[in-house]
Amino acid sequence: MDMEAVSARLSLDLPAWQRVTSAGAAFLLMLIFVSSGVWKITDPFTWSEALGQFRIPSSLSLPFTLALGILETVSGVLILVPRFRRWGSLLVCVLLAAFMVYIGANYTALAGKDCSCFPIVKRTVGPGFFIGDGLMLLLAILAGWWARPSSNLKVALMVLGAVTVFAGVSYGVNVARLTGIKAPDSITVDGHPQSLQSGRIFLFFYDPACMHCDAAARRMAKLHWVDASVIAIPVNQPQWAAQFLGDTGLKAGTSLDDQPLRKVFHFLNTPYGVALVNGRQKADVSNFDESEPARTLRAVGFVD
Repeated sequence: MDMEAVSARLSLDLPAWQRVTSAGAAFLLMLIFVSSGVWKITDPFTWSEALGQFRIPSSLSLPFTLALGILETVSGVLILVPRFRRWGSLLVCVLLAAFMVYIGANYTALAGKDCSCFPIVKRTVGPGFFIGDGLMLLLAILAGWWARPSSNLKVALMVLGAVTVFAGVSYGVNVARLTGIKAPDSITVDGHPQSLQSGRIFLFFYDPACMHCDAAARRMAKLHWVDASVIAIPVNQPQWAAQFLGDTGLKAGTSLDDQPLRKVFHFLNTPYGVALVNGRQKADVSNFDESEPARTLRAVGFVD
């Protein structure tokens, strides 16, 4: 009798309640991690924008989103299959521990931020975050502890390869979908209709009460724009739009057509920007760190 058969027989010798507990914990974690991973893989740009709020540099947010989505999906698949359950349990434990260490190290800056990275687990950064991840960690330990030793690394690597290919295809589809999005024909800017179908226009979505938006606008005010205009769109408290532009020094027109624009350009948080060329999206900026949006705007020829 080979070792795999022996380990399978030993797992069957466990009390029924232990086998059921292991399988039940694995099933719950599969639902959480696969849904979370697939969500990130199929909507990487939105998720990379959200990660910017968690102090991930903009240059790393997109590859980090894809890598995290792949790892979460693979760990969810592995933990469900009895043959791979211990490997999946170990991977889930590593991911959860890394999440808790990172949030703990940056707790002061991140406290109160939305952290619904698992679509069926809604939460914010706070004490409840650690309780929730701690419970999931306990489930992962139980799932792996009462599972037979994992085997067949070749098949497990094939699962990883298949999920990675899926992520690559999804990324290509999302790039094609984002590039060339058509803007509305016109919007109202400073009380007058203005076409969005000609020239270079940068749409800047912001919240006047957002300090991150304030810092981004001040950096943009110092850029040397090349034959491009800026339209600033407050998504909240539009009565403070003029004061915001005056305080930051950003020379831009103001549009209050937030809702029709957001039906076309989807984003989670502000600040957010869209570079238009002749009415079509050329690029978007979701993470405004020290190098952005200057780097993106320079790449598309909006600034020098």
